[in-house]
Amino acid sequence: MAKTPALELRGIYKSFGSVRALADCDFEVREGEVMALVGDNGAGKSTLVKCAAGIYTPDAGEIRFDGSPVHMQSPKEAARLGIEVVYQDLALCDNLDVVQNMYLGRELHDRLQLLDEPQMRRATEETLADLGVTTIDSVRQRVATLSGGQRQSVAVARAVMWNSRVVILDEPTAALGVVQTELVLTLVNRLAEQGLAVVLISHNLNDVFEVATRITVLRLGGTVGVYERAATSQEEIVRAITSGAQSREIQHA
Repeated sequence: MAKTPALELRGIYKSFGSVRALADCDFEVREGEVMALVGDNGAGKSTLVKCAAGIYTPDAGEIRFDGSPVHMQSPKEAARLGIEVVYQDLALCDNLDVVQNMYLGRELHDRLQLLDEPQMRRATEETLADLGVTTIDSVRQRVATLSGGQRQSVAVARAVMWNSRVVILDEPTAALGVVQTELVLTLVNRLAEQGLAVVLISHNLNDVFEVATRITVLRLGGTVGVYERAATSQEEIVRAITSGAQSREIQHA
């Protein structure tokens, strides 16, 4: 029997004035898998993710976490459930080092209410090591000195550091070179291997087919289909993105 999805959105509608961004949209991701979310510009990917992250409240539909309905009113509520989003801009502070970025707004203090620098450093090093991030020489490096792939690694590590269950990555390989892209894709696989539910939003189908377990295609605010990566092709996904053509029913099992 299929596992209950960690995160599930069913029949989601969302409009902004007269513009309907989502219409009867379905999406799910399970623990231990990489679910790719693909579609052309304007397909509704960003709106769907913001509904899942508590930024937008759907006009209609249901969001379930571990099979139970949830009503998130803010990103903080989503984070408390264990839903973290790494946006394309990463939201890192270039003038701070890796440790300071990892704990920004969540600093640890000792009994004297001083910053617990040793503990924060140890936890940062352990998190990066658990994720197999070995290319950063020192966690005391300023983020401004890191490469694009290293910066992405820090942003992802920060997202998973706080008991996350679902990690949503928004175009994590955009504008990266070949070597840095492989670094990030290896990290994506590592997250799934550790049992997290990973959502990968990407326009790069080569990246999608390298790491995804399943692929959800959106078009014009609706779900076209959910495809097993091993049983589909890039040509079939392109047809679904551009024309809405599908060769299988959406599976909710």
